[in-house]
Amino acid sequence: MTVNRLLGSASIAALAFAAAPAMAQEVTGTVADETDTVSLQSAVIRIEELDRQAVTERDGSYRFNDVPVGTYTLTARFQGVPAESQTVVVPADGVVVADFRLGGDNAETILVYGQRANQANALAREYADDRVVDVLTRDAIGQFPDQNVAESLRRLPGINVLNDQGEGRFVAVRGLDPTLNATSINGVRVPSPEGDTRAVALDFISSDIIESIEVFKSLTPDMDADTIGASIQINTVSAFDRRGNFLTLSAEGSYNEYSEELRPKASANFAYRLADDIGISGGVSYYNRFFETDNIEADDWEEDNGLVYAEEIQYRDYDVERERISGSLGLDFRPSDTTELYVRGLYSRFDDQEFRRRLTFDFGDADVAGSGTSALYDGEITVERDVKDRFERQETYSISLGGETVTGPWTLEYMGSYARSSEREDNSVDPTEFEQEFGDLDVAIDYSDERTPLYSVSGMGAADFFDPAQYTLNDVELTRLSDAVDEEYTGRVDLARDFLIEGGTFTLQTGLKLRLREKTFDGEIEFYENDNYVLADVLGVGPTYRITDLAPLPGLGEATDFFFDNFGDFELQVADSLFDSAASDYAIEEDIYAGYLLGRFESDTLTVIGGVRYEHTQTDIFGNFVLLVEEDGTLPNGDIATDDTVIVSPQVTPANYGRFLPSLNIRWEPQQDLVFRAAGYRSLVRPGFSQIAPRFIAEQNDDDEVEGEFGNPDLDPYEAWNLDLGVDYYFSGNGAVSLGLFYKDVSNYIVDVEYESDGADRLVFNGIAFDEAVIPVNGERSEIFGIEAGFAMQWDMLPAPFDGILTQANYTYTNAEGVVPGGGVDVLGAVGPTRTIDLPATSEHTFNAVLGYEKGPISLRLAGTYRDDYLDELGGSPEEDRFVDSHFQLDATARYRITPNIQVFAQAVNLTDAEYFAFNNLGGRQNNYQYEIYGRTFKGGVRVTF
Repeated sequence: MTVNRLLGSASIAALAFAAAPAMAQEVTGTVADETDTVSLQSAVIRIEELDRQAVTERDGSYRFNDVPVGTYTLTARFQGVPAESQTVVVPADGVVVADFRLGGDNAETILVYGQRANQANALAREYADDRVVDVLTRDAIGQFPDQNVAESLRRLPGINVLNDQGEGRFVAVRGLDPTLNATSINGVRVPSPEGDTRAVALDFISSDIIESIEVFKSLTPDMDADTIGASIQINTVSAFDRRGNFLTLSAEGSYNEYSEELRPKASANFAYRLADDIGISGGVSYYNRFFETDNIEADDWEEDNGLVYAEEIQYRDYDVERERISGSLGLDFRPSDTTELYVRGLYSRFDDQEFRRRLTFDFGDADVAGSGTSALYDGEITVERDVKDRFERQETYSISLGGETVTGPWTLEYMGSYARSSEREDNSVDPTEFEQEFGDLDVAIDYSDERTPLYSVSGMGAADFFDPAQYTLNDVELTRLSDAVDEEYTGRVDLARDFLIEGGTFTLQTGLKLRLREKTFDGEIEFYENDNYVLADVLGVGPTYRITDLAPLPGLGEATDFFFDNFGDFELQVADSLFDSAASDYAIEEDIYAGYLLGRFESDTLTVIGGVRYEHTQTDIFGNFVLLVEEDGTLPNGDIATDDTVIVSPQVTPANYGRFLPSLNIRWEPQQDLVFRAAGYRSLVRPGFSQIAPRFIAEQNDDDEVEGEFGNPDLDPYEAWNLDLGVDYYFSGNGAVSLGLFYKDVSNYIVDVEYESDGADRLVFNGIAFDEAVIPVNGERSEIFGIEAGFAMQWDMLPAPFDGILTQANYTYTNAEGVVPGGGVDVLGAVGPTRTIDLPATSEHTFNAVLGYEKGPISLRLAGTYRDDYLDELGGSPEEDRFVDSHFQLDATARYRITPNIQVFAQAVNLTDAEYFAFNNLGGRQNNYQYEIYGRTFKGGVRVTF
């Protein structure tokens, strides 16, 4: 039966039913654990004689409308505990209240806390949902030593986490780029604090204040359609999650073996009922982390007569301090039996103080000789020694007001919200760079270890190489201001009407949503010079670098202090400062108008949700064309520049488009605990803000060669047809096995392509001629398909003491390929070469496994996560593409419950000492683009619950 026929027949039946005389009543109630501590979300309540069922909300409540007069058997089921039934009599008038308390004598250990509670609650919510979804609950998040939401999410099927400085940051779902996800907190879309992307880095919020995380991999018409990977919905604590008041306090210390420092972490979560129908809830978390990273990065790789070598090598030593403060506060209110209202707010601040000291070899003008894995450089060699002192603050806050009114068969939901994210940096000295040009220095690089090319120096210049007095200031780059702001106002209303028809219930639902978004970036960059400033003036101690000797280098704060203390001695470089400042600025106003119509048919075995959503996007995009013409270069008017000249031309580009986005979700349960799911939907993702900003950042040298980067306001949004098929079997105990297939046909995939003219004629884009540039363009199309498999089991059928074992495992295979322009052609429309690539951030294989043990006061957990290597960035040729190596990490947690309310714990992060390695494949070997090591982190603390 087609969706249209289903909607049509259901509408006729609904109208006929609406015309019939009222003769049915309402059955309602709540479901909680046996101790009446926790409200059970996603418990399934069934009226056996009518073959009707309902699913409990997060406060444990359920409701049946239009129940005829009579006597009925109600059965309540929840994952991991026995089902319970009771008989109710529905009279001719009034409301019947039937409450359930599930779990028996062991309900507290199964449903309230610990690994069993996590597994039961997550499986129950996945089982009851009509969409393809994976769930992490509060207990699961607490059982892992995860430092933020991104690291918590990597435990779920098909999720790959992209790390920064060894800490999880961005989330890729089913191998797709993080920009293709949508992230919400308490139903409010999270703007991106960073200046150049829509992707939301999930390291900004602590996992300690989270009640649950839901990853929806299929969409229904009432959901925002701007996702191809997944819709990630983060929920904080509600006052009605628990049946009574609660307070949880946690304090711990975190020790990194490289930094050898112990830093604090603390959190508190609470819910308090001011009265039966009003409560407040919230949480706060503080985490200070200090760690070190040792890094090597190489670039500009060449191959000559079998010798593969880099023209630039950097040895980087990082000292990083991160401080994260997250808080949430909510008010829940039931003014009547039919209406629930709420106010929810969230604030998160993420401070990142980064010191980076660096030794750089620039071999671009050197002579190179050698064979095998050893290269010898001589001639003109530039050596740079610098320090970066950057403090950056990200802030995100949101507030939402809304509610739900249920009157008989009618349900009205409404919400208004405001969210703002920002990333600000001011007066950061980033970097202070000293350099020395050698003509008598020999540098040998040993490439035998592909990850760590190591240097040695000799020749007449070797003594000067280690002399800090020989390194003079190149320049100081001062970030006077880097201010990215992304804010959004949202309003939505949804109206639904239930109709009791033969064989089930039909719901007709419609809604409207308005999103008003503005993204701005303001950069003020200044460059300064001082001919009398040398490295010896600010020499520091160290660094603590474990790979090779980097001394001498500036101190961590000495260069910053020297610059501001002697500011009058520095000369501003006007042209360079104006160029970098104007190039980074842009603003985008984006308004999205959405409406949908949805039909839902539900019986005891079958649920069908179909409908269509329409989203109209209206944008105004502001940017700059910025051209730097070096001295003696030719200006656009034909004159010769007598000095470095910057030309700034403001640009404004409007864009408007609309899309109809149909979807269909089917859930079929032919027998109890065996569930088949199928979903098909169309979705879109709008281009990144910096990608569509109408700007051109170019430098024209004295040979009149123009090189730079474009924005492309003519980019089309990603569009995708998505298909999911899955089957889940839920064991009678606490466990399940699942298998799913997914397929995505994505058009207009966006990639950055390097274009270079052949030297005879310049290329032209947006009316500007250039010799070499990086331009974001739409690829032809890409296809993604894969398999997800999962298994979870509580082995309580084994004899003691093995009955405390729990296991979880999931595996995802992803094949994602796309056709993109090959570069090097006229981009005004001529058809040039293309090539097929694996889509960026796509890991072919991901695997997660957990071995747990929970019995009595003891809880142990060993978790491993693996992802395959993936393409990170396109290079000028396939051999220059940047790949990130595979990653395996092992974490462990041990907990001991001293009393029912006090628990101590110890955790270990990255027991395998996993490294980060990015490489190219030039010359048939893996050549270093980036290599980092972080060491292990150990934690310990206490958790108290009241």
